[in-house]
Amino acid sequence: MSTAYRHRCLTARTPRQIQALPDKAWAPVILPTGAIEQHGPHLPVAVDSLLGQTWARGIAERLDGEVSAYFAPPITVGKSNEHAGFPGTLMISRDSLRAQILAVAEQIAAWGFRSLLVLNTHGGNTAVIQTTLREIRARPGLRCDLLRGAHCPDLSAQENTWGFHAGEFETSLLLAEAPGLVQMEKARLRYAGRIDDPGELRPEFAPATFAWISQDLTPDGTMGDAPAASAEKGRRWRDAITAAQVAFLAKWCADMRGFVVK
Repeated sequence: MSTAYRHRCLTARTPRQIQALPDKAWAPVILPTGAIEQHGPHLPVAVDSLLGQTWARGIAERLDGEVSAYFAPPITVGKSNEHAGFPGTLMISRDSLRAQILAVAEQIAAWGFRSLLVLNTHGGNTAVIQTTLREIRARPGLRCDLLRGAHCPDLSAQENTWGFHAGEFETSLLLAEAPGLVQMEKARLRYAGRIDDPGELRPEFAPATFAWISQDLTPDGTMGDAPAASAEKGRRWRDAITAAQVAFLAKWCADMRGFVVK
C-alpha cells in the first residue's frame, strides 16, 4: 500500500479525523468494486481486484489541493456467476452487491460526504452498479457515477472485439504490476469468434448480445490473445488510463465545488 493511498483511505483514519475532513462537500468517496474469478490458466483469480488497487494507488498519487478524493474499503468479490465452474471463482448475487454499495453510500452520506464514485474493474458488476447508482441519487441523495477513463488501449480490432477476458490487455497489466503472479508459459490464444463473422450478435461490446458463461466460449477461461501481452504495453496502458481517470476526477471536483453553497 503506497503512502499516498494510505493517506486517502478512510479506514486508516479515526472517527474524529473523518469528521474533521474539510473537503467532504466536494471531494468524492471512491469505492473500488472488483471480482475474484478465473482468468485463464496463466493469471491469478484476483486480477480484477488487483487492478482496482492499481488504479486507486495511481489516482491517489496524483491528487492535490484542487483534486481530492477518499477511498472506501474495496468490494473485492463481485457478481461473477458467468465464471462459475472454475476453481477459485467466488461470487455474490446482484442483490448482495447492490446491498453493499447502498450501505456504503448511506453511511458516507451520514458522515457528511456528498458524492460517490465507483471504480469498477469487473464487467459483470456494471449493470448492477448502474441501477444502484440511480437509487443512491434518489435515496441518500448523493451525486454519484462510475469513475470513468476515456482512454482505449491500442488493441487490434480482433482483440478489441473478442479479447475481453484474460487476453492481451489484462495480461499486460499484470505483467506490469505483478509479474511474479503471471505464468506466461501457460498463456493461450483463444477467440470465441472473428470480427468478420456474419451478424451482430456477440457476447460483449455489440449492438446485440446474449447471455453466456465462460465455459460456453472457451475451454480454459481465456478469451483473447494472452501471448501478445507485454509489461511495456501494460505500463503504457496503466499510465494512460490513470491519467484519464484523474482528468475525470478533476472535472468532478470542480463541478462539485460549483454546487457547494458558499
